[in-house]
Amino acid sequence: MYHATLRTYMSEGMTLYRLEGCPYCELIADELDDLGLEYDSVWVEGLHSKRNEVQSVSGQRQVPVLIDDACGVTMAESERIVEYLTTTYGDDASADEAEATA
Repeated sequence: MYHATLRTYMSEGMTLYRLEGCPYCELIADELDDLGLEYDSVWVEGLHSKRNEVQSVSGQRQVPVLIDDACGVTMAESERIVEYLTTTYGDDASADEAEATA
């Protein structure tokens, strides 16, 4: 129960910028769901030239982009995001956190 509470607390303030029908965005959304993490979705325009909000938060216009306010992380590229999520919030991360606080 401690792990779920810590995980929920840490995932507060998480935002996923995504595009409807984007398989890379769905991969990240599925990973967030699998890890039981809460997040807000921001749906972006299909045209790169209209993705000003994504550019303002990440410096580029590609999606997916994940912002994790709890850890001060903003990142793009689905493989990097999945690696970050599993390292930071996966079962191994929870076990490491429990050992550190024990």
